[in-house]
Amino acid sequence: MNLRVGDLVEVRSEAEILATLDERGELESLPFMPEMLAFCGRRMTVHKVAHKLCDTISRSGMRRMERAVHLTGARCDGGGHGGCQTACSLYWKEAWLKRVEPDAPQAAPAVPEERLLKLLEVNTRKGEDGYACQATELLRAAPTCLPFRDLGQYVTDVRTGNAGVLATVRTFLVGLFNRFQDVSRKLLPRRLWIRGGLRWGFVQGRAGRVTPTGSLDLRPGELVRIKSKDEILDTLNDDLLNRGLGFEEEMARYCGRTARVRARVERCLDEKTGRMLHMKSPCIILDDLVCEGVYNANCPREFVPFWREIWLERVPAGGEAP
Repeated sequence: MNLRVGDLVEVRSEAEILATLDERGELESLPFMPEMLAFCGRRMTVHKVAHKLCDTISRSGMRRMERAVHLTGARCDGGGHGGCQTACSLYWKEAWLKRVEPDAPQAAPAVPEERLLKLLEVNTRKGEDGYACQATELLRAAPTCLPFRDLGQYVTDVRTGNAGVLATVRTFLVGLFNRFQDVSRKLLPRRLWIRGGLRWGFVQGRAGRVTPTGSLDLRPGELVRIKSKDEILDTLNDDLLNRGLGFEEEMARYCGRTARVRARVERCLDEKTGRMLHMKSPCIILDDLVCEGVYNANCPREFVPFWREIWLERVPAGGEAP
């Protein structure tokens, strides 16, 4: 379909989508999930063209995805997966969409297809205590690694509208710097390392083995400020973890920003096993803050970061709005 960012599409009816799926409820190894049924028949705009994604399961780098997009506002609510709160941006195969003109008449609501719901519900479960979703199956849906040196991916970023020229040049240079750092740590003596051999963003934990805790009992709608990077580094161990939760370079870009609390996260699916994880200490999701892939090859996946409360501080009433 050669879709671009901003194109208007309509999600096909349940019957049309059912005709594209195999016995596992998948198309090209990508599951169509129960949470996506609510979007059938709706008109939406393309938010990002999902031609690549970062591998968060085996950490193999970027991987190639074929004929898929992300739609504006279409995130998984976890309703069909035990209430998972990860809020992943849904993948839509082009076969599940059709291009429409803004002034084209809206089609009449289609009759729900009960066979589709039954097919999806059966394939949502993975063993006795696990789930299967798009996130857990991404290595099958995107089996081919996309090397950094493949310049075609950056051309596609610009051509599809995923990123501008300057942003694409920046992310390429960041990637080049990170690879130099990787090589320098292997081949050069420590005294010759740039900024300690750290990746761009220069995040290095300083807390040692035992990381501190903090609780604000934040509630949705409250205004918070993300602490400075120096303050957050004091809460991280050598693996950039605070009680098992990671803080990454992309998150450091938001240090000092204010945002409103969207939700407290208490459970999420483990992408590797499909099992539901119940957090000992709830994490926080903030409105409108996502991983933008600036330091990671313009990845369009736009993960929603989880924040420890010790990384945040309340903004008094009447304080600076986001």
